[in-house]
Amino acid sequence: MINHKELTNISFISFPVFKDLSPQSSSFCNPVLHLFFQSHNQSWYANAASGMAVNDECKLKFLELKSKRNYRYITYKIVDQQVIVDKIGGHDETYEDFTNSLPADECRYAVFDFDFTTDENCQKSKIFFIAWSPDTSKVRMKMVYASSKDRFKRELDGIQVELQATDPSEMSFDIIKSRAI
Repeated sequence: MINHKELTNISFISFPVFKDLSPQSSSFCNPVLHLFFQSHNQSWYANAASGMAVNDECKLKFLELKSKRNYRYITYKIVDQQVIVDKIGGHDETYEDFTNSLPADECRYAVFDFDFTTDENCQKSKIFFIAWSPDTSKVRMKMVYASSKDRFKRELDGIQVELQATDPSEMSFDIIKSRAI
């Protein structure tokens, strides 16, 4: 029996039968692999490259932040190979509340809805994606978050500014403001 770990190491190009074919192709002719792909969750297959699944709540809460503006921030953490929602900050919370919600010794992903006024006196808002990876966190945790970041960020359509921080000074309010304008 082929398990998913073995399957990720198979190169379709190395087998002449599979050249330029995918499991979704109508010409896909290996019945064992065909049944394997049919029987497994499509979201697993989509996440096989990063090895990380994204919980649906992550996307739903982000859409609420983006469209309904219900929240000021959302933090996400990785638990058992899956990105899940960690904390949600209400719309009345401040940037200081957000930075205080980040753990000092663990990595997190976060989105922050930053409202500001331009020099022309126009009200604007930008959604920041922040990859929080403090120096005091474990090396393995830093590696897992770094390798999964792009895959997770693609799930959140509407990110306008990305910021990576290893200590609070790298994501101070002044830095956020300068990146927004």
